[in-house]
Amino acid sequence: MKYCLLFLLFSLFSCVDRNSKNEVKAQKVIVIQPLGDFQQKQAQKVFVEIKAINPKVVLLGNIEFPEGSFYKPRNRFRADSIIKNLKNNIGKDSVIVGLSHSDISTTKNGIKDWGIMGLGYRPGKACVVSDFRLSRKNKNEQFYKLVLHELGHTEGLPHCKIKTCLMRDAEGGNPFDQEKSFCNDCKSFLKSKGWQLI
Repeated sequence: MKYCLLFLLFSLFSCVDRNSKNEVKAQKVIVIQPLGDFQQKQAQKVFVEIKAINPKVVLLGNIEFPEGSFYKPRNRFRADSIIKNLKNNIGKDSVIVGLSHSDISTTKNGIKDWGIMGLGYRPGKACVVSDFRLSRKNKNEQFYKLVLHELGHTEGLPHCKIKTCLMRDAEGGNPFDQEKSFCNDCKSFLKSKGWQLI
């Protein structure tokens, strides 16, 4: 009887331990990669803010934009080319976000070079954001919201119809001042992916 009780306790603690390992495994390492002349001070601020929702975050030193990503006719960098390059430089349980001060673009709605604030595929291993198109008034706050938006896409979130949600579609504008946080559905989805959201 004594051994049965010990076996039962051992099994129970083993299950609890296994579940907590799965929880930790669900959290991806978020790699922050400043591009070009992106200021380390601003990258450090993003690092601290992301660390509050995911302790598994790494800030790398600046690298040059990937070769072939510059679109000379519009003096922009192609977001899709950046993402393609960045995703090849991280592990399978990681996601990388490129930070840029320079303008970025992609092909959208038949327009070959559409200027954007950020791009992230869903789901995906990489995204890129730029503060080039953000308002000067509260650029830092808007930039952090933009980072969260694109990371949300990499986790698999689509655009959200709720106007105050961080996953709202910008639709060619800048709605960040109206966005407050993730809506309940988006928040619940991200929590299931290991995000530590209140």
